[in-house]
Amino acid sequence: MKIIKKVQVKYILTEKSKQHLKASFQQEKVQLEQECQQLLFEQRKLLQRSNLSKQSIEKRFMRELEQRKEKISLIKFKLNQLEVLELGAEIIRSEVDALVEVDVGMDWEEQMQQQAIIIKDGKVVRIENVKVN
Repeated sequence: MKIIKKVQVKYILTEKSKQHLKASFQQEKVQLEQECQQLLFEQRKLLQRSNLSKQSIEKRFMRELEQRKEKISLIKFKLNQLEVLELGAEIIRSEVDALVEVDVGMDWEEQMQQQAIIIKDGKVVRIENVKVN
């Protein structure tokens, strides 16, 4: 039988990866700021042409704006943390699904060990098994 389990993907921070992450975060921040501007424009347009209540329109748009502003704040925090991190530090970047073969008689604890794929400058450098107590 095959099962799916989560595997962490960790990056070793190098100057190259740090610059790449910084650019990625900044691009995401700009995208969210543009979405906020677009939402404000759509809100003004809808308020002028709509028979719907102003209050319901404003409430809906404010919720969307707040969600994006929270994401922007999180990105700013990540950028600050990125500046503090030393080169060589391992950061968890994502998780992927792994297909695992499970047969009768196998050690379940061994199969369920936390695994991590370690990447440095776009290359897999090692795969770790971490015992979970």
